[in-house]
Amino acid sequence: MTDTSTPHFDVSPAAGMLFVRRGIAGSVVMLNLLRFRAVADYAAHPELAPASPIGGSEAFGRYIAHTLPHLRASGGDILFLGQGGPFLIGPESERWDMAMLVRQSSVAAFLAFAENETYLAGIGHRVAALEDARLLPLEEMSLRGHAVAGALS
Repeated sequence: MTDTSTPHFDVSPAAGMLFVRRGIAGSVVMLNLLRFRAVADYAAHPELAPASPIGGSEAFGRYIAHTLPHLRASGGDILFLGQGGPFLIGPESERWDMAMLVRQSSVAAFLAFAENETYLAGIGHRVAALEDARLLPLEEMSLRGHAVAGALS
């Protein structure tokens, strides 16, 4: 059973350890599911707060603008950014405002990016923007030899 009642924002030590232990070779794609606050909350990072209140979506846009140069410099990029909506299959009560796929060249590059001080200087926009989030690391699979390969050819 999954915990959907508690918002999630940060990697737990246990989840981080499992991620590293997966031993993903090569690139990794991060599936981000994002739910925004109606009004961004800059209480934890007042130095980044705009003069007038903004919505969570706008605050996340500021996070992307700050982050993208650092992400690209580390060997990563945004592959997909899309507006969410109601699930076609899934809980009717659950909503995600945005989905984002971020490719990083390797797990080591992702970890170095996540610890980069210049990148972290703008993390407050993400914190202010989000009501809840999910981050799922994806490892690319080959269809060749996979059980569903015949059905897809």
